[in-house]
Amino acid sequence: MTEHSGARSPEARLEQVESALARSVDALASATPPVVAAAMRDGVLSGGKRIRPLLLVAAYEEAGGDIGDPVFDLAASVEMIHAYSLIHDDLPCMDAAPLRRGSPTVHVAHGLRPATAAGVLLIPWAAARAYESSVALGRSDRKARKIAAHLLEAAGAGGMIGGQALDLLGEKRSLEEPDLVELHALKTGALLAAALEMGAMAAGAGSALLAALGSFGRDIGLAFQVTDDMLDATATSEVLGKRPSDSERDKSTYVALMGVEGARAHALRLVERALAALDAAGLNARQLRRLARFVIGRSR
Repeated sequence: MTEHSGARSPEARLEQVESALARSVDALASATPPVVAAAMRDGVLSGGKRIRPLLLVAAYEEAGGDIGDPVFDLAASVEMIHAYSLIHDDLPCMDAAPLRRGSPTVHVAHGLRPATAAGVLLIPWAAARAYESSVALGRSDRKARKIAAHLLEAAGAGGMIGGQALDLLGEKRSLEEPDLVELHALKTGALLAAALEMGAMAAGAGSALLAALGSFGRDIGLAFQVTDDMLDATATSEVLGKRPSDSERDKSTYVALMGVEGARAHALRLVERALAALDAAGLNARQLRRLARFVIGRSR
């Protein structure tokens, strides 16, 4: 299905992302024990900003791809990896969080074992969906495998999981800015950048466009985290919909390092640098620019 012009609004794109996530979860749930399927549905379909899949779709379109259901299925694969990370981050052995998005976390609502299993199952399923949707978008077997591998690399020890390990090791320590940059470039930035790169790869983009989008994504990822730190320091758990805060976990943050206003200025600089990467590549990229501004303008 090719998208008509009226489906390019942010609201329509978000609806298509949610539909793709529901398709993916339904397909996996049909082969999963009901108690695990319920935990998985809660973890994936309980809402969220969906910034990663929206970035992927925008990058795909910017690279010349025709928007239709398969690209949203590809975008859903990235969001499933993100969902797995949140399910596992909230576990008692990690952040021991009782609340996320204003509701009980998955392990609180469904039990520790179903939550753990749900997160684990989402990893290979996301990779399979990335491969299948890339083939549906016209990529060769080799290129589709490369796109799926790119997702797993961003999620693994050289990306998100490596950043989570550094995050845990950094508790009760005062990290300097280079350490914070390394931590969040892996934990947050790697998957955000991969979403953009996967979208471009699925549209057959060249190396110059991939490099520009990757640079944009890494800076947006850091800006996202700096903004999270500001919100963590200035908003209540009722507004944010989650507990505990990073300060309660005794983690190093950009606010602790720079102060609220310093962190705000730093987030703006990161977004400006991200937009400069688009400018240097000659990309108008209206949707990407809108999403970049959303990253630092959000209230939760």
